[in-house]
Parts: sequence; C-alpha cells; structure tokens
Amino acid sequence: MSTAAKIVEPRVMSIEVSDDEIIAHLVDGRTISVPLVWSWRLSEATQEQRQHFEILGDGQGIHWPDIDEDISVEGMLHGAPAPRPTTSTRHAA
Repeated sequence: MSTAAKIVEPRVMSIEVSDDEIIAHLVDGRTISVPLVWSWRLSEATQEQRQHFEILGDGQGIHWPDIDEDISVEGMLHGAPAPRPTTSTRHAA
C-alpha cells in the first residue's frame, strides 16, 4: 500500500508589515518574512499605505491598492525581489 503526499500550494492566512519586513503567516503554520526593501514601492510608501492591503484569491498573494503592488507567496518563498524600473536616458533625435 502506498501513500501519496498531497502537495498543497502555500497560502497566506495573515500579513504584518513592519518598518523593516513583510511577514506572512501561512495556513500550513509557517511564518515567512522578506525585507521590506525587496519591494521598492512598499519601502517608499507611507505607513498608512503599507497597512492597506488585500489578500489575493485563496491566499496566493498580497495586493496593496494604494501603490499598485502585488507580492506572491511563491515570490516570497523563492526570494524574488521586485526590480526597480530603469529610466531611459535616450533622447529622440
């Protein structure tokens, strides 16, 4: 008799945003955190904007509507900081 382990996608149960990090409490009991600077939008946002978030779907990610930022649980787990956009220095001729 074999037993197959059920693979469960990591999902957020609750979120905390401090001055230094984003802390996610997952439904499976784990707590993960990433540095706030991984999201340049969040690191430059006001405390009020940081505290206004929505958990997406079944907990697959978090959305901050005031600053249009989304962070997935997978991104937090795999260490994927948001890249800051670059500005072009080219000028039209």
